[in-house]
Amino acid sequence: MPPSARLNASEMSSESPPPRPDRRNATWFISQMILKVVFGLWTGYRARGMERLAPGGGLLLVNHQSYLDPVLVGLPLRRPVSYLARDSLFRVPALGTFMRAVYVMPINREAAGTESIREGVRRMRHGFLVGIFPEGTRTPDGRLGELKPGFVALVRRAGVPVYPVGIAGAFDALPRKAKWLRPKPVRVVFGEPFTPEELKGGTEAITAAAHERIAACVAEAEAWLGRPEIGRGGGSVDEEVTAALPLPTLESPDPPLSRSPASDSLSEATSKE
Repeated sequence: MPPSARLNASEMSSESPPPRPDRRNATWFISQMILKVVFGLWTGYRARGMERLAPGGGLLLVNHQSYLDPVLVGLPLRRPVSYLARDSLFRVPALGTFMRAVYVMPINREAAGTESIREGVRRMRHGFLVGIFPEGTRTPDGRLGELKPGFVALVRRAGVPVYPVGIAGAFDALPRKAKWLRPKPVRVVFGEPFTPEELKGGTEAITAAAHERIAACVAEAEAWLGRPEIGRGGGSVDEEVTAALPLPTLESPDPPLSRSPASDSLSEATSKE
């Protein structure tokens, strides 16, 4: 691969300062407005708990249901959420330009471990919310899977609040082999930040605490959809069951997306497919 085809290491190092999270560019702003309309009308998107996110940097630990997840987490927030994506995607002219504009971070897979941690920490300390998917891949059945311990290194070095986030309904809206977004209801719940005690101890203890807190947010989101059994992990997401779920109506007591209390917060995450 010619040197010109590879991202320069300085693009991901501290020599190149990250963008300012408080200065939203036009591309990010316009894409947010369009996506809010699309998801609000097509999936009856709702989110809550955004007020729990403190101003400044933070780390979001999110369950991974579909390719929609990065968008779903960032929709109700007034500041961008940063995620990691392989650097090869940034070499596609139009896609690369767009990804940079919406604050996605390039990562070289050959040095993914050290570079992802370094860049994630740098952005969080610069004021961004960074989102990661500790499961490492999308769920095969809609339920929260086992967490990969690699995320613990980032948690330990974050130096910012760490929050659990639960998504429900995205697996039904865009299953693994689906080509089109389905009109299925989606809910997102932002949890209270982890306490210092929860983030102490060894890798196994932190992983267990993270799984418990993320699972609680997922259960709350599933219960919000009216299916608490699935939320508690007691059953798989069945197509016939989800097809019968009513979509939110104008009479729904849940606040519409455009009027949800958007707290000043940031986010982003990485996933190995």
